[in-house]
Amino acid sequence: MSEPLLELHGLNKSFGPVHVLHDVDLKVRAGEVTALVGDNGAGKSTLVKCIAGIHAADSGEVRFQGEQVHIRGPKDAAELGIEVVYQDLALADNLDIVQNMFLGRERGSGWLLDEASMERAARETLASLSVRTVKSVRTPVSSLSGGQRQTVAIAKSVLWDSKVVLLDEPTAALGVAQTRQVLDLVRRLAEQGLGVVLISHNMADVFEVSDRVAVLYLGRMAAEVTTRDVTHGQIVELITAGRSGELGLARPDTATV
Repeated sequence: MSEPLLELHGLNKSFGPVHVLHDVDLKVRAGEVTALVGDNGAGKSTLVKCIAGIHAADSGEVRFQGEQVHIRGPKDAAELGIEVVYQDLALADNLDIVQNMFLGRERGSGWLLDEASMERAARETLASLSVRTVKSVRTPVSSLSGGQRQTVAIAKSVLWDSKVVLLDEPTAALGVAQTRQVLDLVRRLAEQGLGVVLISHNMADVFEVSDRVAVLYLGRMAAEVTTRDVTHGQIVELITAGRSGELGLARPDTATV
């Protein structure tokens, strides 16, 4: 088993009196899809925002490629090679695919943009991910389907030599065919050696594409298990009760006080 690209140890985060994350541990390995699951309010979004530098963790350790790092903002995360694709995609409808992929990171000098270089890089990135549903990289995003938009957002995240990509509900509100395209793309990211974190409520998606499942329960990591070693029912029990048989958090009567 490869060494983790990203490791979290004992991560804590509070907002005022509300303790959202409790000593969370997580490992993300290259070439693997780790599904991060949990009920609403379990702390998934907060955990992702701590990794992305949007929130500063109160305590705990973050290691990237074996070295301890301090992520103080989104720029620090991006420089390490951590990219996040949020559920709202953060795409500009009035721009085309190339302009969206390079938004805020345009190539050029002075007042002149290097349109040819950016267009070539956008095509090459989409081709490397075997994306065939987009006919032209100059297509306005406003005319794309939900699945195509998700594809552009994911391709944008890997354009910058990223090593870890976090995907927040990438198949939400997509049809069957579009979901298939996105799940295939998620697997291709892992096959290219990236560490992928997939946040999802869809258990069918989780079991189809993930190698490992990390379950958050009320801000605590209930279990981090190999997908093939657990059942759908066990994951649902971990999500709803924090425990399934011998898996999960210690029972209250056996927990250390």
